[in-house]
Amino acid sequence: MSDVSFRIAKGDKIGLVGRNGAGKTTMTKVLAGVSDDRDGHTAHGEITRKGEVGYLPQDPRSGDPEQTARARILDARGLGTLRARMRDATDRMALGGADGEAAMRDYTRHEDRFLALGGYAAEAEGESIASNLKLPERILEQPLSTLSGGQRRRIELARILFSGAETMLLDEPTNHLDADSVVWLREFLQGYAGGLLIISHDVELIGDTVNRVFYLDANRQIIDIYNMSWKNYQRQREVDAERRKRERTNAERAAGQLQMQAAKMGAKATKAVAAKNMLRRAERMMDGVEADLVSDRVAKIRFPKPSPCGKTPLMAHNLSKSYGSLEIFTAVDLAIDRGSKVVVLGLNGAGKTTLLRILAGASEPDTGGIDRGYGLRIGYYAQEHETLDVNRSVLENMMSSSDEISSSEARRVLGSFLFTGDDTSKPAGVLSGGEKTRLSLAMLVVSSANVLLLDEPTNNLDPASREQILGALAEYEGAVVLVSHDEGAVEALSPERVLIMPEGTEDHYSREYLDLVGLD
Repeated sequence: MSDVSFRIAKGDKIGLVGRNGAGKTTMTKVLAGVSDDRDGHTAHGEITRKGEVGYLPQDPRSGDPEQTARARILDARGLGTLRARMRDATDRMALGGADGEAAMRDYTRHEDRFLALGGYAAEAEGESIASNLKLPERILEQPLSTLSGGQRRRIELARILFSGAETMLLDEPTNHLDADSVVWLREFLQGYAGGLLIISHDVELIGDTVNRVFYLDANRQIIDIYNMSWKNYQRQREVDAERRKRERTNAERAAGQLQMQAAKMGAKATKAVAAKNMLRRAERMMDGVEADLVSDRVAKIRFPKPSPCGKTPLMAHNLSKSYGSLEIFTAVDLAIDRGSKVVVLGLNGAGKTTLLRILAGASEPDTGGIDRGYGLRIGYYAQEHETLDVNRSVLENMMSSSDEISSSEARRVLGSFLFTGDDTSKPAGVLSGGEKTRLSLAMLVVSSANVLLLDEPTNNLDPASREQILGALAEYEGAVVLVSHDEGAVEALSPERVLIMPEGTEDHYSREYLDLVGLD
């Protein structure tokens, strides 16, 4: 981007739109003050922040892992730590004597501060927000370290919505939300009185929420600012495209006529100066016309040709997993035959991601085990992108995914996933969520995997890239175990079986199970 100026005022609800890799996530990081070095890019200009800014990144990893989820949310207003100190003081009161009296004074001091910050009414408000984001009491009492990536993200979203921030910057806030929570979030944002900038590929959320649109073009890297609703923006984009096309056609016709006349006159020495003037005029005419928008490129996503394997390359028996006293699932059995398609369903926190991590060898079960059949090659797509080494470059990550790939072949495949030139030298840690998704998928393509374990593979993707994923799923010849809240992804897979978590119940798949996908 260059020479971009804008202001997010109270009541502005801005949809930041554009294809994956256009720079939307980088821009929100800069606005939030998380990445003032612009991830190593040349940076100019100034950002002024007034009041509190609440920022939801795509991959939130902040907070003390031993802090409870409830305290993390409440600490957005300073209440969580105070509540813990009040509880500690209450426990120490039982000691009696001087220690008990000191604890009583501590409790009074902490409670006065707690009440000054909104107290029990604010606490109830935080719990209400958490409940609407499907974070029940048992989740709120768990340490952050025991929660799944999806649960952590909903905790961070609840924290920001509870914070009362004057401005919110939300990067894909509907990831990991079920349908009811998305509807609630839409209504919450409609009633929010502060400034809002939101990145989302949820067209309904954008359409019902925003009153301004910032369009970030993936090719020109320039922001177009539209002070209008989403529907009016879509109409205006069509009108602008037609206008540019019409103006360019007229200019090309007029410039062509001038060039023909200049060519005729240039043959005569007496007319040479006039001919040059005509050519310069033709050039100025074309320079003054806006170029047509170049169509954004789309990653060409195709899953690998599976390598040969036995009849049942992957089996799991009697798997169970707990975190402390919290039991996630028990006695899960699963057999993945060559070319079979299985979808794993269940509510958030039911252990779907944990199961895939165990199948991939990234986590150990408490009981049971994994039997690896003849020729097994697993390709694991993790929703939090933990298979990427954030300190290594895009190319180095790609090379690590296969012992047989050459640097030139890796660059060729990366090019089809829109990583070209200097992009391949970027550390994976500075990539946006959509770019990390593309890199993870590119690594699968060269893996020759015959069993794909896919955990929310359509998250963070723009509509065109999502369509590529759906097409790749439909055509892949190997076995797939899919976790997804995307009904389109499940339909594209055409699964034969469904595994319901946390019970581990298996059944033949039917379209009736699509109702459970939306509750995922």
